[in-house]
Amino acid sequence: MSKQHLAPTLAALAIGATLGACATPAYVSPTEVTRFTGATPAELARGTISIEPAPGIEGNSLEYGIFRAELADELSALGYDVIDTGGRQTAVLEIEQFVSEADRRGPVSVGGGVGAGSYGSGVGLGVGIDLSGRAADRVDTEVAVFIRPDAGGGNLWEGRARFVATVDSEFSDPARAADKALAALFTDFPGRSGETIEVE
Repeated sequence: MSKQHLAPTLAALAIGATLGACATPAYVSPTEVTRFTGATPAELARGTISIEPAPGIEGNSLEYGIFRAELADELSALGYDVIDTGGRQTAVLEIEQFVSEADRRGPVSVGGGVGAGSYGSGVGLGVGIDLSGRAADRVDTEVAVFIRPDAGGGNLWEGRARFVATVDSEFSDPARAADKALAALFTDFPGRSGETIEVE
């Protein structure tokens, strides 16, 4: 069972990083989750649903396939019948990952693509990232899911999950990152609309 509590912001998390010859222990933050529910929550977690990449996301990439498979598992566990195309609802998947060097503020590598929801715009990963950096370098992972009726209209639900991990952590691996982010995103679904929580 995941442990959760109210969180301020991810920026408030302290990430210890000792530069130079000294080794640093692997680190992974809690997952920060924010969710919004539309006007018809009774429509959620029922019927058929298809998954598609957000605009700009490469649907044939290995990374997208890993995150998509994890999302399909989470949706199935909620009660959805996940099908390839033509679902009564659509889950739009947006992924952002980049590596930040320990002694630099800017990202080392980032893939492009844009999606939009109540949060505004985000950058989506369409290509692989280089995880060969130093142990203190970190991988930022952010995943967003937007559930929409196939007939059109506003989002029924949307959520965003984000965490950081040093490159020597097991959670820098895309499969573990997908599991951590999406499991947190759907904890106690649909969640309290507009509330931000942390999930360990």
